[in-house]
Amino acid sequence: MCDQNEEEELKKEIPLSRANRIINHGPVVFVTSQVGEERPNIVTVAWSMPVTQKPPLVAISLGKSRYSHRLISEGKAFVVNVPTSAMAPAIMFCGKVSGKAADKFLEARLTAVPAKEVVPPLIDECIGHLECQVEQCVDVGDHSLFIGRVVVAWVEENLFDETWKTDRERGEGIHHLGGNVFSVSKERLVVRV
Repeated sequence: MCDQNEEEELKKEIPLSRANRIINHGPVVFVTSQVGEERPNIVTVAWSMPVTQKPPLVAISLGKSRYSHRLISEGKAFVVNVPTSAMAPAIMFCGKVSGKAADKFLEARLTAVPAKEVVPPLIDECIGHLECQVEQCVDVGDHSLFIGRVVVAWVEENLFDETWKTDRERGEGIHHLGGNVFSVSKERLVVRV
């Protein structure tokens, strides 16, 4: 006889407008961009990923209506900055407010520091940075996929030893689940086969 207390595992169909949330729990990053002497900008990006190791390429997906889209298209460079979970208010602010209307560095209380090889700055409070030159821009519906060649990579030394030390307080990554819902990674799981 079946245990009546066991919860049946049912699946449900969801709207296609939310389909991306099934796999959208990757790390949230800040992407900085700048053209010439214009004020640098920050945008929160949940859709980012490594593409290849040789050459080192990463991709970010940005809505075509975003202010950062123009800056990256014209400036041909961007920086992927890795924030910590403690930066959640700045993550929400930089994702909701347009850089056309606000100086996000000032209003989010973040510090711009010069990059080594690209015009857009690093965000000092972040724990990792990838300086990228745009290799290609692919039109993908209402977004563009910017593929960038990583020309310099930086990481906070005590939080990285070939992988993130997520078990340390400042090493907690923050992951976007959808809307204003996030999760935090606090543990490293080492699997041996």
